[in-house]
Amino acid sequence: MEPWNSTLGTDFNLVGILDDSGSPELLCATFTALYTLALISNGLLILVITMDARLHVPMYFLLGQLSLMDLLFTSVVTPKAVIDFLLRDNTISFEGCSLQMFLALTLGGAEDLLLAFMAYDRYVAICHPLNYMIFMRPSICWLMVATSWILASLMALGYTTYTMQYSYCKSRNIRHLLCEIPPLLKLACEDTSKYELMVYVMGVTFLIPPLAAILASYSLILFTVLHMPSNEGRKKALVTCSSHLIVVGMFYGAATFMYVLPSSFHSPRQDNIISVFYTIVTPALNPLIYSLRNKEVTGALIRVLGRYIVPAHPTL
Repeated sequence: MEPWNSTLGTDFNLVGILDDSGSPELLCATFTALYTLALISNGLLILVITMDARLHVPMYFLLGQLSLMDLLFTSVVTPKAVIDFLLRDNTISFEGCSLQMFLALTLGGAEDLLLAFMAYDRYVAICHPLNYMIFMRPSICWLMVATSWILASLMALGYTTYTMQYSYCKSRNIRHLLCEIPPLLKLACEDTSKYELMVYVMGVTFLIPPLAAILASYSLILFTVLHMPSNEGRKKALVTCSSHLIVVGMFYGAATFMYVLPSSFHSPRQDNIISVFYTIVTPALNPLIYSLRNKEVTGALIRVLGRYIVPAHPTL
């Protein structure tokens, strides 16, 4: 095909799952409900962790960062998808596509690394409790968070810049919920096979080592928990770790499908469904998974709401 000029001022069309669905109105309402749930649940979790002094410990500090990443990640994608559907206008500018790709890669990469650090936090807390505040002192926690954000931002900047320098063919329709590398490369006029290999290497590099660290951490945790003399301590450790493993499974399963599994093994429709999972569904469910079975979080939520929202009874 003859290439069109993919420079500043060029528009793409995001042809996402709402355009291919048999019931787009119902799906749009579901997206809106999930986004509202993500805003409320993640916002409340961040508020509770910030306001309640009992939660000022490394585990909840990292959990607050996870909620922030989820809140930003879904906000990069969901509002535009819903508004585009309602206005019947799914165009996105070249600059907007570049920005959305950069933000999605940054937030996804940062969450990937943060989940590994959260697994390390649980490993230290359960396997080395006496040294917990040494290995997880505030400076270490901030270093973990800074490492997640900085490495993910650098990776996202490099891959976004390289992806957007290609010339793209006449079809401007990106058959995806958002601007991401795999669906965009399908529109390129040039041979992108070498670059696709680089993207695959990036996916393996960013996903497999953290996932291996998580699995190693939880293997050691399981071994330690099974030898705990206290049933109550064993139950508390298993509840906390099972919540984390559910989140890990949802995030890494979707990310691996998108960036590690060769593109010949999945269709654009499957990619659309997976993208909905990690950009809309997971951010809405993560805070519920972490808080519903956690008595410390639910107790803190009741205290914060009672202190700042429920008005005091007037003195009779």
